[in-house]
Amino acid sequence: MLGVLVLLSIFSLVASVPPNTTPRPCRRCCDHLPADGSTDPSHSPGLSHVPEVRTYINMTILKGDKGDRGDRGTPGKVGPEGPPGSRGPTGSKGSKGQAGVPGEPCKLQYSAFSVGRRKSLHSLESYQTLVFDTVFVNVESHFNMFEGKFICHIPGIYYFNVNIHTWNFKETYLHIMQNNAEQAIVYAQPADRSIMQSQSVMLQLVLNDEVWIRLYKRERENAVYSDDVDVYITFNGYLIRETVEGK
Repeated sequence: MLGVLVLLSIFSLVASVPPNTTPRPCRRCCDHLPADGSTDPSHSPGLSHVPEVRTYINMTILKGDKGDRGDRGTPGKVGPEGPPGSRGPTGSKGSKGQAGVPGEPCKLQYSAFSVGRRKSLHSLESYQTLVFDTVFVNVESHFNMFEGKFICHIPGIYYFNVNIHTWNFKETYLHIMQNNAEQAIVYAQPADRSIMQSQSVMLQLVLNDEVWIRLYKRERENAVYSDDVDVYITFNGYLIRETVEGK
């Protein structure tokens, strides 16, 4: 069987050769060039174009080692200011600082008085200063007992108060004076019974101002009552707040 197949194959090859075929002579690759070496394409009718060969190099294969870092460039211009950021968390409390230099000691000044009178007083043809004969308090002797006047040694705001006892059927008419100016009145009408009267005032004083009690003159029957047993007439005053320079 194998022999039959071989014979059929040979027969098919012989039958496929066309009849009357003329064999072509062998040619070299340079037979188209002229004998003088010219490359004019007109002398090569059998070859119209020669393909151009270009060399291509894959640079990725030839990549070398990384070079050194270059010099730092010139800084660019400052850009526009951005929006403020959100507030950060509160930091931890710092350590306690050192104690400062001790300050000067606080200089507190005081001025106060409280005096009384044990004798009655009737009005005269002129005004009278109510003079006192009993001292309860007289800090730094700011109240002059001989003249019956408080003299300001510390400028500031002061509080003053006077208490008197009226006389039966007689008028009571006095003033709290600042220098020669009337500041407040103590008044009681005549009555068949005597009473206690009181008056208070706060005054802004400057250095050497005088505060005193004045009994009105004898245009009316005017008097205040007291005796040797009890003190019916008192005059009091004290500094509330000192005036500080520049404030």
